[in-house]
Amino acid sequence: MRTFDIRKPDEAIKDALTDMIDNLTKPKGALGVLEELALQVGWVQQTLTPCLRRPQNVLFAADHGIVEEGVSRSPKEITWQQISNFLHGGAGVNFLCRQHGFTLKIVDAGVDYDLPYDKGIINRKVRRGTRNFLYEAAMTEEEMKLCLEHGVAVTDSCIAEGSNVLSFGEMGIGNTSASSLWMSCLAHIPLEQCVGAGSGLDEEGIRHKYDVLHRALDNYRGDGSARDIIRYFGGLEMVMAVGAMLRAAERGVLILVDGFIMTNCMLAAASLYPDVKHYAVYGHQGDECGHRLVLQALGARPLLNLGLRLGEGTGAICAYPILESAVRMLNEMDSFAHASITKYF
Repeated sequence: MRTFDIRKPDEAIKDALTDMIDNLTKPKGALGVLEELALQVGWVQQTLTPCLRRPQNVLFAADHGIVEEGVSRSPKEITWQQISNFLHGGAGVNFLCRQHGFTLKIVDAGVDYDLPYDKGIINRKVRRGTRNFLYEAAMTEEEMKLCLEHGVAVTDSCIAEGSNVLSFGEMGIGNTSASSLWMSCLAHIPLEQCVGAGSGLDEEGIRHKYDVLHRALDNYRGDGSARDIIRYFGGLEMVMAVGAMLRAAERGVLILVDGFIMTNCMLAAASLYPDVKHYAVYGHQGDECGHRLVLQALGARPLLNLGLRLGEGTGAICAYPILESAVRMLNEMDSFAHASITKYF
């Protein structure tokens, strides 16, 4: 299995960054979270003049075998149908990418459908959906390895195109079920607090979903390691996103973390390599039951809370202008000394 060399950024620059932020023409701390973000971006990029270049949203798509158990209100064909919508520019993620200048990449990690790759979809299909983890592992060791490698390759292609900030999104009916199990096992949160409505289940549907996932946990006979939990219950698109995130951190690229699914992907990545968290900016807290809890488990404070639960990378992209404002603060605000203004804090 691939290993990653992810290191905590050098702390030496932090004092200079803090001094620079504190001496901008404002009361100390007056720009709140923007100051915290500016410090993080400068620290990750190891510079007093950070920049954000060519933001991209990489959307990984795949199907899930657990859908056979009725854990989602939406049928699995929604996965490929929504991909068609992405291609035509009519989805939520499309207008947000257009608004905020993101390039959208669509990656087939394991959709159970013959997609039109000539239309620009990146073909990284490992298999046509995962196995049903109620009865067996969602993927084999080799399939997990391939997912990680494909995630690495996609991140490398984005960096080769000049990107130094990436958001990751997903499309896969049933992936809130996989995420709930990752969250419960990796963050040690009781399963009943991890299971929510997904794409719109009612109370009876949520109870059924919980029952299925509880039985899946009872049937699990793995070694309990983070790697095995990720493999056994994960989605192909989710593991590919984990590989993409780990590679981004390895190469010093900022990671914009989207909603419930992608936050659980960051949880999985951090379970393998804790230092990946230094490179993460959390876009929003969504409405899915448990998202707040998994954010707390990561020690994360999201930038937005807009009631979003669409996925696709939409919450991360919505938060991007805040990150951009933090970088502009460092690069465009004057200092007290240069502006000949007396410090007033």
